[in-house]
Amino acid sequence: MRGLSSLASSRLLPSIPHLSEQLHNRTKSVKSNPSKLKPIKESPQRNPSNNINTPGKSSSNSSFQYSNVSSNTNTSISADNNRKLRVRANPIDHKYISQILARKDWLLLLNHELKAKRIALSPQFISSVLQNQEKPLQSLIFYIWVSNINPLFTKNQSIYGVLANVLYQKGPVLLSADLIQDIRSSGCRVNEDLVCILIRSWGKLGLGKYCGEVFEQISYLGLNPSTRLYNAVIDALVNSNSLDLAYLKFQQMQVDNCRPDRFTYNILIHGVCKVGVVEEALRLMKQMQGVGYTPNVFTYTILIDGFCNAKKVDEAFRLLERMKERNVMPNEATFRSLVNGVFRCVPSHKAFKLLSRFVEKEPVLPKVACDTILYCLSNNSLPREAAAFLRKVLGRGYLPDNSTFNITMICLIKGLDLEETCDIFNKLTDRGMKVGFNTYLALIEPLYSAKRVDEGNRYLNKMLEDGLVVNVFSYNMVIDCFIKAKMIERALETFRDMFERNIAPNLVTFNTLISGYCKVGNVGKARELLEMLLEHGFKPDIFTFGSIIDGLCRVHRIDDAFDCFKEMTDWGVRPNAITYNILIRSLCVIGDASKAMTLLRNMRIDGIKPDIFSLNALIQSFCRMNKIERAQKLLLTMLTLDLSPDNFTYGAFITVLCKMRRFDEAKELFLSMEANGCTPDYSTCKSFVDALVQSARFEEARAILHKCRERGMELNSIPNL
Repeated sequence: MRGLSSLASSRLLPSIPHLSEQLHNRTKSVKSNPSKLKPIKESPQRNPSNNINTPGKSSSNSSFQYSNVSSNTNTSISADNNRKLRVRANPIDHKYISQILARKDWLLLLNHELKAKRIALSPQFISSVLQNQEKPLQSLIFYIWVSNINPLFTKNQSIYGVLANVLYQKGPVLLSADLIQDIRSSGCRVNEDLVCILIRSWGKLGLGKYCGEVFEQISYLGLNPSTRLYNAVIDALVNSNSLDLAYLKFQQMQVDNCRPDRFTYNILIHGVCKVGVVEEALRLMKQMQGVGYTPNVFTYTILIDGFCNAKKVDEAFRLLERMKERNVMPNEATFRSLVNGVFRCVPSHKAFKLLSRFVEKEPVLPKVACDTILYCLSNNSLPREAAAFLRKVLGRGYLPDNSTFNITMICLIKGLDLEETCDIFNKLTDRGMKVGFNTYLALIEPLYSAKRVDEGNRYLNKMLEDGLVVNVFSYNMVIDCFIKAKMIERALETFRDMFERNIAPNLVTFNTLISGYCKVGNVGKARELLEMLLEHGFKPDIFTFGSIIDGLCRVHRIDDAFDCFKEMTDWGVRPNAITYNILIRSLCVIGDASKAMTLLRNMRIDGIKPDIFSLNALIQSFCRMNKIERAQKLLLTMLTLDLSPDNFTYGAFITVLCKMRRFDEAKELFLSMEANGCTPDYSTCKSFVDALVQSARFEEARAILHKCRERGMELNSIPNL
């Protein structure tokens, strides 16, 4: 068999046309008999056929099963009702409005459109127009016009928020003399609301100095200094890390007869807490109380975050108790600041202990604190701590939100015993937790891989009952799950059942199955699937070719793999580094390093940069042949390409140096790994210690072993050490 043409030629297995016809007939049947999913039976007794085409196969053995639930008549009635209920709405012509706003006579044209009732102002309409302008200046002009038509719209928080976001995301918009003149000549004015929005956007963009310059010329805009404007400027200066200038403006307030309010003090407290200067924050809070403003929940929340920034965790907990004593109830932001702050400034294990004790003492369980603790534990890959905390708070009636549940379960699945994970999972779902598609799949895959098929089927059935497998994308992921669990026949059954449900496969579906069969060396099945791929009108891409080339290499058909490689260009597909790496690795495995080097040179000629995998395969090959000088030249190439050697690179050199009894060089190389950004892994350490022991260099072996134990790595089965 030669290349892709032979794989997809007309000389195919007889089953191929029959399979396509069978799937087509199934699809037609489904169209006339819409169906519903049935669950998988426990402990299915399978005798899967080895062929993709399985004539007369009973649907009871299928991964996804269906029963007739409706008729065409009901379907058409439902469609008619939907058409009657559908409400038509005229879409907003954003392009037309943009053209108006780009003109000098924008005011005249917008007024004309409003009078002609082609524009109907509402918060939704205004927000949509503001969001959909390419230039932020046009959003600003539209907002100015709206505020002139109806000033009440400027008080709408959603509109205010949309404009602030636009000016930050697409800005900056600067107040030039021409812009101010254009606004004035149109009969509109720049009001305090607009200046506050602009100043805050400049602060977020780091233009603190510009904020101060505009504020100094505020009278030119027809405005007088006010506490609100001062607050906007001070906040902008704090956000742009200009704390000294913020204090200067704070001191100038009295000159302009503007009295600082609670917002002013909270902004400044936030500024000093950001940099961890909590003593100044406490002084400001005392000053605030002296002028008649009591600290509110925002003040305390900012201070708690500040104490955490200053690594004063105990003070942060004490402050939380103090605010409760003063009848200031913490809100969600307070608890989030505390939990995130503790995890930020102390080691994760210590943070877990501190926060667990805090939660235990709380008479009313703070749900948001529990959610945040679980999130931080999961984010720091602490599954045992997450499981222990979850069990503790579940006993007090806690139930995480769906997002926290899914994040926590992913952490538990990766790091806990499957039995324990399933127990926690079942307890939570029994209490009504909704499981996400990815969480189900993350649990099902290891269950199938561990041969716990019944449990995997049970969760798969639940996922199907919850309606989470509904389209080609979710089916593709289920198929991929089966392939990763080495259950390729179940993957194929799922593929067939897509047709039962009238869900057309896409290129990813075929590529996933082709890759699965190629990985197990079953090129014949890959050939059948490739033919189906072509029959469905798809064109093989880089992933298709990569899988087939890999499959041919796995069954030692290197010549066929190279024919397929050459044929890629005929299909308009350009090889990538992965394609080259597959062939280079295969040539190295059979000992043809010379041809592999030629391929590496061709790779660079084609403009494809070799990666760590390309060079490691060759370095390992030359080291196996004791050609250490050739391997060293490739190492130099690796460094020239700005690639960092990894454990495979170092391991190959250390092994060959030990084999050549150049132990001092091997030891020097081993000890240099961490300095070069590569921590020795278990395999590298074990092979080096083994080589030292075999050469009776016990002291050196003990020294390496001691270093490994210091890092928490236990090298088992090392005798007498």
